[in-house]
Amino acid sequence: MVGGIGFGVCLSFVALLVVGTYSAAAGLASAAGGAVGLAKGAVPALYQPLVQKWGTYCPALNPAMLAAQLYSESGWKTTAVSPVNAQGIAQFMPATWATHGIDGNGDGKRDIWDPADAIPSAASYDCELAKYVKDVPGDASDNMLASYNAGAYAVIKYNGVPPYAETQGYVKTIRSLEKSFAAPVGRVQPSQQAAGAIYYAQQKLGTPYLWGGEGTAEQGGRFDCSGLTQAAYQSVGITLPRVANDQYNAGPHPARNELLPGDLVFFSTDLGNSRAIHHVGLYVGGGYMINAPYTGAVIRFDKIDAPDYFGATRVTKDGAAALPTPKPGA
Repeated sequence: MVGGIGFGVCLSFVALLVVGTYSAAAGLASAAGGAVGLAKGAVPALYQPLVQKWGTYCPALNPAMLAAQLYSESGWKTTAVSPVNAQGIAQFMPATWATHGIDGNGDGKRDIWDPADAIPSAASYDCELAKYVKDVPGDASDNMLASYNAGAYAVIKYNGVPPYAETQGYVKTIRSLEKSFAAPVGRVQPSQQAAGAIYYAQQKLGTPYLWGGEGTAEQGGRFDCSGLTQAAYQSVGITLPRVANDQYNAGPHPARNELLPGDLVFFSTDLGNSRAIHHVGLYVGGGYMINAPYTGAVIRFDKIDAPDYFGATRVTKDGAAALPTPKPGA
């Protein structure tokens, strides 16, 4: 085991978890109000200035909410096309684009495929909807998002988010994802599922790594890095995406000095871009994680302090449920 840590210390990690997670819960405050910034690297660096700028276009919108919409719609893919022909990073239908697309970069063109036009257009359209429903009771942002999904008329008709399962789910999804894109302004609440996820991972210590491994019988119960973290949280009823860089968006992001056992810790080839994450582990305390490192190694404890350490995510059930459909592959 790396650093001389072996199986015999598993109970000490569980004890640390109990003391450091649940006992500390009373001392962790919810995030306070104030200007909403973007979590480190959550938005690809190329688009971050656009999202930060246009996310403040109206009071009902903020940069993290705009980021959550864009990620939910396209996963930051500029060439995305949906089965119903929604196009680009903001997934505008061509007819909607024709009436609501704007020339965001001032080059004289309105290009649905250009993020410099599509991102400002998404913000502008959100805020236009917010104006339509500004007199409707309830949360202004919820009403804006509901209008985006169901139309402003439905929000006005029902005096708030309409009783449509799809619309209510859409609003919840974006508001949950919003928390994973926002830079925390207070301490992040501890996970209630952390102990179970760590217990699962501890049972896999010493198992050989397998690229693409998800722990199936056909794979001999072997895992790769994101397969292990996915299985660990699946054991406590939380479904994470298969890919590490999507797992980063499964909850808010505690700072390095605020880590608690059960947090996912990430490593990236680009410290300004979560889409470049290449490795994930499960933090267990004391500067260590359980992880499936690479071919030829076994699931083991490793230190998290490395030059490519990117950040952490405190997984929440709502945050994980809000993520786009998990993609196959490692």
